Amino acid sequence: MNKINGFINNIIQQDIKKKIITKLRTRFPPEPNGYLHIGHIKSMHLNFILAEYYKGCCKLRFDDTNPKKEKNKFVTSIKKDILWMGFNLNKNITFTSEYFEIIYQYAIELIKKKLAYVDQLNKIQIKQYRGTLKQPGKNSPYRNQTIEESLNLFKKMKKGFFSEGQACLRAKINMKASSILMRDPVLYRIIHKEHHKTKNSWLIYPTYDFAHCISDSIEGITHSLCTLEFKENKKLYEWILDNISVVHYPKQYEYARLKLEYTVLSKRKLTILVKNKIVSGWNDPRMPTISGLKKKGYTPESLKKFCNKIGVSKQDSLIELHSLESCIRNELNKQSMRTMAIIDPILVIIENMNEKKYENISVLNHPKMPNMGIRNIVFSKEIYIDKSDFKEYADEKYKGLTLKNTVRLRYAYTIKVKDIKYDKKGNIKKILCTYDNTTLHTYKNQKKKIGIIHWISKNDAIPAYFYFYSPLFTIKNPEIEKNFLNFINLHSKIKKKGFVNKETLINFNNYPFQFERIGYFFIDKKYTNKIVFHQTVSLKNKR
Repeated sequence: MNKINGFINNIIQQDIKKKIITKLRTRFPPEPNGYLHIGHIKSMHLNFILAEYYKGCCKLRFDDTNPKKEKNKFVTSIKKDILWMGFNLNKNITFTSEYFEIIYQYAIELIKKKLAYVDQLNKIQIKQYRGTLKQPGKNSPYRNQTIEESLNLFKKMKKGFFSEGQACLRAKINMKASSILMRDPVLYRIIHKEHHKTKNSWLIYPTYDFAHCISDSIEGITHSLCTLEFKENKKLYEWILDNISVVHYPKQYEYARLKLEYTVLSKRKLTILVKNKIVSGWNDPRMPTISGLKKKGYTPESLKKFCNKIGVSKQDSLIELHSLESCIRNELNKQSMRTMAIIDPILVIIENMNEKKYENISVLNHPKMPNMGIRNIVFSKEIYIDKSDFKEYADEKYKGLTLKNTVRLRYAYTIKVKDIKYDKKGNIKKILCTYDNTTLHTYKNQKKKIGIIHWISKNDAIPAYFYFYSPLFTIKNPEIEKNFLNFINLHSKIKKKGFVNKETLINFNNYPFQFERIGYFFIDKKYTNKIVFHQTVSLKNKR
């Protein structure tokens, strides 16, 4: 069973040892306003694995307190992604909206204790009154209204007597507090929008800060784990729980959020990429979403290994992209069937071979795993090679086919150029070659090292499309850029049309592919009228 090492695990061990807790309870609380991304995977992995290791419980709680952004389709996608990652949900699925009535009653309790009031300043005025880091805030003119006035106004808010932005409920803390967050934060706001679960039952909605700690308490969460940007919010988290009559008091602990090179993980920015059609959708293979990574060919195991690799700490750091890529590369290297594909085809005719003759050559599906079996590749008079493997003239370092170079066709014979045929535009139409029929199994004994290129028999070739991906951004840390769209990589997706072996599709349908000398690819099975491959990762780190 996996175990999470680090300071959070040490805290849990101590709490169990001191009998502060008898059963660990964690929660994973995504807001259903977008698809889960790799940053969520770190949080998901942490909460679910800890609960599993200590035989506790992890709740999937949908933080659905803003009906303007939340949709049922996101609820569905989040459940699907969590199950795909291999975490068992059982019946541990809740919604913050299930607690709206309880949260509302706690708000009433704060008003009755003179710790909350209804404010009728607008958003701009509230911001002005709040002050700055250097300048303290000042009290709202509504701050000292009576309990009865605030209760009456709060009930009117609930019944729809106010329009959006006309009134809100604020905590009465300290407008001169050093923390701006503690300067009478908003607890409830008016939103006239149908909720995906409660429909039109409510016209007022609690803020995340107010609802989150109460939901943690209701669910008996022992360790509320969140990222460092919520460290300041901990003050409000504890203030709310200290001032309402909760039975259970959870504790919040913070850790560093995931930051990945050449990637944005802000859901707001990811939404912009989708809405502006910079990507084809939330499941675009260039997106850091779980559905995007899945479409690209990543596996749950590789993503979990990545989480274990980067660990959990309090120190923010920008994780190198090759750290993620190495996890899937190592996994695919062990389980991928080897085969050949031609990305930019050029026709080669072997003139000294009989047109009717063809030869089956048996090769291992994996060079280091004989148990994966063998496959037959067809060698015939007409074959395709890749354009990158031919140059008419090149220096001595070039190991591909040239007018002077002899090369070996992988697993087959050596060939050399006899002639080149061009079309009317001067482009190479086909290459005429001859082969040495005595060289089939002589590559281990040959004295002179020559280049080895891949190929496919024309008779055995099936057309296919190949998508190659590189980072969506040109700079390492686009997340910190205000105008992050200025750094979009215009060449992050390249489409090629080429060929794969017929037998590849027949025998390897349920396996990931390693196209030799090219990379690891994942077949997109949603297409029925064409064959499409997405490159998961290159054979070697190129950054």
